[in-house]
Amino acid sequence: MAVPPPERLLRRGEAAYEQARLDAVWNERKPHRYPDVIVLAADEQDVVAAVRLARSEGLTIGIRSGGHSWVGNGVRDGGMLLDLSRLQDITVDPATRTASVQPAVKGPALLEQLAPHGLFFPAGHAPTVGIGGFLLGGGYGWNSRRLGPACMSIRAIDVVLADGTLVHATDATHPDLLWAARGSGPGFFGVVTRFHLTAHDLPQRLLRTVHSYPLELRDEVLAWSYDTLELLAPEVEFSAKVGWGSGGLPPEKHSTPGLDRQTVSVTATAFCEGDDNPFAPLEDAPFRDRAIRALVARESSMAALYEHADRLTPPGMRWALDGIWTDEPVDKVLDAARPLFDTIPDTTSHVLWMLWGGYPQRPDACWSSQAKLYLSPNAGWTDPAEDLAHERWAHGRLADLQHLSAGLQFSDNNLADRFDHGLSPANAARLEEIRAVYDPEGRFRTYMTPGESTTAYAAAGHARTQ
Repeated sequence: MAVPPPERLLRRGEAAYEQARLDAVWNERKPHRYPDVIVLAADEQDVVAAVRLARSEGLTIGIRSGGHSWVGNGVRDGGMLLDLSRLQDITVDPATRTASVQPAVKGPALLEQLAPHGLFFPAGHAPTVGIGGFLLGGGYGWNSRRLGPACMSIRAIDVVLADGTLVHATDATHPDLLWAARGSGPGFFGVVTRFHLTAHDLPQRLLRTVHSYPLELRDEVLAWSYDTLELLAPEVEFSAKVGWGSGGLPPEKHSTPGLDRQTVSVTATAFCEGDDNPFAPLEDAPFRDRAIRALVARESSMAALYEHADRLTPPGMRWALDGIWTDEPVDKVLDAARPLFDTIPDTTSHVLWMLWGGYPQRPDACWSSQAKLYLSPNAGWTDPAEDLAHERWAHGRLADLQHLSAGLQFSDNNLADRFDHGLSPANAARLEEIRAVYDPEGRFRTYMTPGESTTAYAAAGHARTQ
């Protein structure tokens, strides 16, 4: 039986093992979980060999693509960590308007390859997000209000199954595999080595509007934004943020008066096909004259958008994220969320109020959890001694809103600490039926359990220091 070369097959205790384990998670807060073996795959043949090795040794498999899972979903105790971070090939076919990408490809690289051909893809908002986990989890990317979750643009996949075979799966040849690949997130039961994607028209212009308001207007601004979404065209992304003024920068680095404190800001990004200004409703806000800062319909670029997004969650920090989808009345949401907003911990943490508006489900996609509003606390810090406090804010405060939840988003997945799920009950049941066919021995790791909770790890560490 072929096995990955020795330099790419690392067993626990070997010299290069620990660095590979740490490198597998983008978050500076690394999980206290230790695979028995790590495979650093360089190509599809390595992936096939790794799955066959795991099968022969009775190992379960966790998978890392870009490593941007906040909780390190692929890094599990025991078994194998199959690291796909070297699989970064991109092939664009302008004639068929398709792109073939490997799972560790990042959004900026894909968009850079597509743009010369007048093409675009709803890649993830953060420039460090790998396409593999993003697509499998649904994928709410740039211009997804109009184009839909990125998983809806998957045409086919190349996937290594639990028996070690590599198949090219389409809706015609393996419809259940494609259904599961479109939205099952960490519950997918195979190793996708290549995604074949439908590309879309490149927007003619990108425009961006940002208003920042004093914190005392918070509830009024958020309620207004919730109602204003209905007035905005689908090509306009619309969100609000409650926290420190500019991407979490500390007060001493702010150059704009008024942004050295917490604010509520609204941001709209338009992916324009013509010369119209789609932001008129934002200028009619009843509190518009109280803005601390206002950038109105500024020309932008994908590079600039990625720079803005990257400032929200800078690398080198410890992060805890969570979120709920909800369609509940805005007054009810604001009442329940007040303790969350009132206790934002520090100058880096913030709450995102993302108005996606909903998108129709499809029978060929497992993806099934979305609502008008996505409410997401983002905790960022540097001191390991503060882990438990920040975990309790991000996850514990959100639990106070569980009665409003329509589900979670897998890209911010914290299933081990959650009261709900990222799939509808019917789709979750169907997924397990399909898993039993394709992975009857449970070779591939699925959703994290309460025993793997990052909050539980933080609590255990806190207890040890007392």
